[in-house]
Amino acid sequence: MKQGKEVENAESRFFTVLLAAAKLPGVRIHREAYLRSALARHCSEDEIRRAIEETPAAAGITVELLDKVANDSIRYETAKVSALSAAAGIPGILALPATVPADTAQYVGHMLRIAQKLAYLYSWPDLFSGEGDDVDDATKGVLTLFFGVMFGTQSANAAVGKVAGMMAEHVAKTLPKKALTHGVVYPMVKKVAGYLGVKMTTQSFATTVSKAIPLVGAAVSGGLTLATYLPMAKRLKKHLAGLPLADPSHRVREGEVVDGEVVEDDEPFAAAHAERHGADITALKLEDRTS
Repeated sequence: MKQGKEVENAESRFFTVLLAAAKLPGVRIHREAYLRSALARHCSEDEIRRAIEETPAAAGITVELLDKVANDSIRYETAKVSALSAAAGIPGILALPATVPADTAQYVGHMLRIAQKLAYLYSWPDLFSGEGDDVDDATKGVLTLFFGVMFGTQSANAAVGKVAGMMAEHVAKTLPKKALTHGVVYPMVKKVAGYLGVKMTTQSFATTVSKAIPLVGAAVSGGLTLATYLPMAKRLKKHLAGLPLADPSHRVREGEVVDGEVVEDDEPFAAAHAERHGADITALKLEDRTS
């Protein structure tokens, strides 16, 4: 009973941090503005327009090109979050009660920023389409899974692949809300949230220690952020880029034969590739090997 309560508390703690960070100024990325700016130097106006109206994959933009754009965004966000983390470490131990919560929030905020940018490049829909501050449950769920991928949890990888397969199969322009809030993916969202709640508590402790000595703490804190944020962003990029949802070659023309079957109306055949990418529904029942 006690263990169940601890898991529930960790899950609640993670969601509290996630929702608080999502409300910070500058955290939410405007999908159309970002895609237009990120693709401007590499694509024609027609390609950009179709990428915005549909997806980069539908516009025929190759994963190789998207990888280059994604790397630019990762470098930008990594430099920014590292600099802010270093600045938060300058005051030293006397300012810890003020700097540590703020540093945690801005770190999670920058995780949200890069998660959105990578999602939009690799053909995921707008995650914050509403005008208000509220984050709907489907968005909260998919962001939790993205964070799980960044932290290296195998179950999050499988769940993200399953969600991507659902979207590709139906050429959906919105998240599959039922699956993320009540369906087969939802238990995995809760499990990943609990795992992340524990991980973030540990990470917050490491951040506190790094800030204990003025100036020296700044260098250590900035370096610690760089050492954690960069590989996590790259991990998410690699996973999203490897999904059929991101690959224009997985979109076929009407009447084309795929794996012995005729595909109608430009239907993606992500479902036929789901098992190859580890996104089969049975994968969702696997235990996290990293927890």
